[in-house]
Amino acid sequence: MIKKLAVILLSASLSTSVLAEQKTQADFDVYVAALKKEALEKGYDEALVDQALATAKFKKKVISADKNQPEVKETLETYLPKRVPQWKIDRARKLYKENQDVLEKVAKEYGVQARFIVALWGLESNFGKIQGGHSVIASLVTLAFDGRRETMYKNQLWAALDILKEGHITLDKFKGSWAGAMGQTQFMPTSFNAYAVDYNGDGRKDIWTTEEDAFASIANYLKQAGWNDDLTWGRQVKLPEGFDNSNILKRGTRTRSQWLEYWKDSERSLADWQAIGVRKMDGSDLPNVDITAAMVMPDDVNGRMYLAYDNYKALMHWNRSYYFATSVGYLSDRIGYPAIK
Repeated sequence: MIKKLAVILLSASLSTSVLAEQKTQADFDVYVAALKKEALEKGYDEALVDQALATAKFKKKVISADKNQPEVKETLETYLPKRVPQWKIDRARKLYKENQDVLEKVAKEYGVQARFIVALWGLESNFGKIQGGHSVIASLVTLAFDGRRETMYKNQLWAALDILKEGHITLDKFKGSWAGAMGQTQFMPTSFNAYAVDYNGDGRKDIWTTEEDAFASIANYLKQAGWNDDLTWGRQVKLPEGFDNSNILKRGTRTRSQWLEYWKDSERSLADWQAIGVRKMDGSDLPNVDITAAMVMPDDVNGRMYLAYDNYKALMHWNRSYYFATSVGYLSDRIGYPAIK
């Protein structure tokens, strides 16, 4: 009976998958018409909706990209050299120097060290060079139509319509990644509406072509996520023999709130970490400062270990990936040290 039920469930799953693959342009057109009706009910201007949704072509490649994201076995040892090669460090330091005045002004106003702004800029869009050439509207409508995360992508679509309505960008230039991430900051539309800044005061929050706006938007995101510019992000550490692995922040969290609970379980003062034998990588004592940190394990107990400070939580709010957050911290350190004169 159990085997029979399993066969039935598998068959149903395969049928659903096949149906999803067999969606047609006609199905898409019906879906777009329903979206238009819903947008009008939400109060969006009909001319705006007509114009925006006229660009909403069925993008099979977007669905394929979403369903077939690469599952390459990485470790931090292989990830960091690819994500933060020496040329990117050199470029980051050069661009920091070229934009130093505005970067340090933004840093002071928002309370976010400039080296972290440049690190995020570099890792998200290669300093604005790689922003994606997909129509944001077409990508979002296609992903909503796919149905697996329809509510999420419809919310992104409404946010995208808000961006167009407010005139921050024209429809023909409204481009981004296949998933709808936009501009030099690679914000999703809801993040744009929550964090983007018109720093140069021209009436547009232009994260696509205006670097000042991009810098301030990154800083505003981190500030609202709880950034503290009295702190750095963390440090790699050595563990003592016989270290109790229950002190390490637990893995496998499904939500940010659960991850934050696990963070609290691991969090201790630096004095407490010192007392149980944790040391800097060179074997010297931890800093004698009154701050707390959690023990972060990006790979496993045989990989790198980090004492992560509160600012690491802000980086994980941006992208809840240990590899991503650690790469931002690593690049920021390489930008900041030695100091740029």
